[in-house]
Amino acid sequence: MRRTYLRTFLREYGPFALLVLLSLAAWECAARLKLVPAFILPAPTAIWKAMLEQRLLLFGEHLPATLQEVLLGFVLSVCCGVLLGTGMHMFSPLEKALYPLLVISQTIPLIALSPIFIMWFGYTLWSKVAVVFLTAFFPVVIGTYDGLHKSGAVYKELLLTLGANRWQILRKTQIPPALPSLFSGLKLSIVYCVIGATIGEWLGGSRGLGYFSRRMAGNLQSAEMFAAVFLLSALGIVLFLSIKLLEYIILQKRGIHR
Repeated sequence: MRRTYLRTFLREYGPFALLVLLSLAAWECAARLKLVPAFILPAPTAIWKAMLEQRLLLFGEHLPATLQEVLLGFVLSVCCGVLLGTGMHMFSPLEKALYPLLVISQTIPLIALSPIFIMWFGYTLWSKVAVVFLTAFFPVVIGTYDGLHKSGAVYKELLLTLGANRWQILRKTQIPPALPSLFSGLKLSIVYCVIGATIGEWLGGSRGLGYFSRRMAGNLQSAEMFAAVFLLSALGIVLFLSIKLLEYIILQKRGIHR
């Protein structure tokens, strides 16, 4: 059993792991041979050392602050996005009125909106949550709307002849097939949340990994800056895998296959 699992793991992820190890080895060699100045690209071992030295600040203060912003923004984007996507599916006038506005909202650079949110909410948690929400809202709405729009057509006429109302049709035949599309939107959204939180902290924060990386960059402490970037990447990966695990559990329970 263990050999089979190991063989499957190596077949699926072996090339990726090998590429990462080779890249890190080449990076370390280039840094030790001083092919690139240390303040531009520090060695992986220097980044690891900086992370250990700054662990109290990184893990005790800045990482929890960023995680709080990410989770609050994600929960708000999921609640509002699912409701709006469902409403757009159920009511055609709402879809025609709001769909163009949703698209337009994604053409505005977030870096231009962050100062506006700071003016509205001040240098508080909610200015960063607003940036996270705006970043993560769109994939949830579109994932919900597209999933519902493309599902349930086979049984809709049958249920209508049996006297089912629109909400019963939605619950029985449209929501289950729409779940894969919804989870695709959620996986994009949770990654965008990390990006939005970093932008908000970079422009107007006093805590968080984005704020820490900006401060270290200003002091030319590149190893510490890369340590914060590594933690941001790791946070995004962990959150993405958490949503993927939730997707697997729910879809397996319902007998839905991707």
